[in-house]
Amino acid sequence: MTHVLIVGSGPTGLTLAIELARRGVNLRIVEKSPEPPTGVRGKGLQPRTLEVFDDLGVVGEILATGREYPSLRGYQGDQVVWEGRMDEIREPSEGVPYPNLIMQPQWRTEQILRDRLAELGHEVEFGAEVTGFEQDGDGVTATLGSGERIRCAYLVGADGGRSGVRKRLGVGFVGDTFESERMLLADVRTGDLDREHWHVWGSPAEQKIHFTICPLPDTDVFQLVAPYAGDDDLIALVAEHAPHVRIEEILWRSEYRVNIRMADRFRVGRVFLAGDAAHVHTPAGGQGLNTGVQDAYNLGWKLAVGTEALLDTYEDERMAVAEHVLGLSTRLYREQDSRRGDDTNQLGLAYLGSPLSVGERGGERLGALFAEQRGTGFLLLAGTEAEYPFTVLPPLDGQEGVILVRPDGYIGYHGDESGLSAYLSGFGIAAPLADATR
Repeated sequence: MTHVLIVGSGPTGLTLAIELARRGVNLRIVEKSPEPPTGVRGKGLQPRTLEVFDDLGVVGEILATGREYPSLRGYQGDQVVWEGRMDEIREPSEGVPYPNLIMQPQWRTEQILRDRLAELGHEVEFGAEVTGFEQDGDGVTATLGSGERIRCAYLVGADGGRSGVRKRLGVGFVGDTFESERMLLADVRTGDLDREHWHVWGSPAEQKIHFTICPLPDTDVFQLVAPYAGDDDLIALVAEHAPHVRIEEILWRSEYRVNIRMADRFRVGRVFLAGDAAHVHTPAGGQGLNTGVQDAYNLGWKLAVGTEALLDTYEDERMAVAEHVLGLSTRLYREQDSRRGDDTNQLGLAYLGSPLSVGERGGERLGALFAEQRGTGFLLLAGTEAEYPFTVLPPLDGQEGVILVRPDGYIGYHGDESGLSAYLSGFGIAAPLADATR
């Protein structure tokens, strides 16, 4: 029997598949689209996501083919009238090995993740749509469009904002769709702009942007983004505001409606929701794709361990994060705030109120704390491929009590060593622990 069936092969579904595959969990990942997407939707990878991708074994290729975000160059017609940056370029440190936002077209991020999944012995099944499912106390039976029935212990809907899994569960998707607020995305070619800047027409100060043209790294393609008012003539739009720019080719285009929504449940029995199936954001701040990756990273190790008490913490932890991030991305969108940094890099997200977080430092991301005390990098003690990938640290300098590190690099338990067994058994875990004492 398949242990986990993943529905959807975007960054969320692929991250979950890799996390399960490297832990030896039997899985299938199905995608109703007949082939991988080609257009660029999300393109920003936050520092916390880069830490996850390092742990999954893909960050080298991500960095080799991506780049830090370019400087902004603002125009009136063909005249440059301002320049600036969305963010401050920072140097890596032991606590923050990847401090900068990286631009990477989503289609390539997905290709890199698919290649890693193939190394682990699994492939995405394209053209395989889940048309229905039923669950009982022992598992879930899903039906594909082909008529095949798949029996699995758990099913995860990572199938986007229009999630069929969520709809079949009857889970509410609370929020708003703003029909009058639409964006046009297009992948274009032009030889009239340099590739060292993100080119902007309009006035951010007046919250009025006509369009932007951004070079996509390791390609000869630019992404054009503009408010969409129903006019299909993209070339005429550019000619009106930037007569010196000639669009030579339109490779792909899509219209986007602003959606701000969150599911009112992330788990119903043996079925889970993750990524856009659970929450959709405005594009501001580059939060949507990254929050989905974090959902998958949180859920993956819990499905691998598989105790009910542990699985119950997924909804508790990720709903709180999604609510926070939705508020942030909505504010950035409404204020047309292009600045990026500590608010958006997701390094400060924590699980302080989670049932899994016990003790003074429980729920904190390990990185900065451990680097301050030991001078050792975060990733040294991130998740491993061990069956029970928890790590116990000895008391840190100036801190009392041992620290139990979760597989996703957050502190689960901080307290007296004698309380470790009770903490673990409370979540149904009876595991040997890797000792990080050196």
